[in-house]
Amino acid sequence: MEINFIEEDKNAAWDLYVELLTRITTQPLNDNDGIEITALESIYSIFSTTRKILKKHGRKCIQFSKIAIIVLNQVIRPFTAKWHLLSKQGTLNDNNGKLQFRNELKQLQSKLSNYSKLLAEIANVEDLTIIDENQKNN
Repeated sequence: MEINFIEEDKNAAWDLYVELLTRITTQPLNDNDGIEITALESIYSIFSTTRKILKKHGRKCIQFSKIAIIVLNQVIRPFTAKWHLLSKQGTLNDNNGKLQFRNELKQLQSKLSNYSKLLAEIANVEDLTIIDENQKNN
């Protein structure tokens, strides 16, 4: 199916692409680095960031909006809903909980990396995710 993205879609995609590419949403978290609750908060903040972008670019970025809302509600929300509850229950205070969180975070990061690649395509910019991956392999 062919989707036509107008300038507002492209600009909104660029704004969110930059946010995703510079957060834990797409960047690895080494096993001995970082704090799980901080990673969870960063991922959760994508909701408010996306809302701001949608409001900034307005109703004309409808194609971007359709994709962004699906990713928020079907990809990010299940992760944040689960882990907000588990974090309140203290699950992130024990090693098994931390390990489970990090494993599920890696799965989410894979999905969000694919999303960031799609955003780069919509924005019609070079996908810096690939450059970053190539630098890690060198």
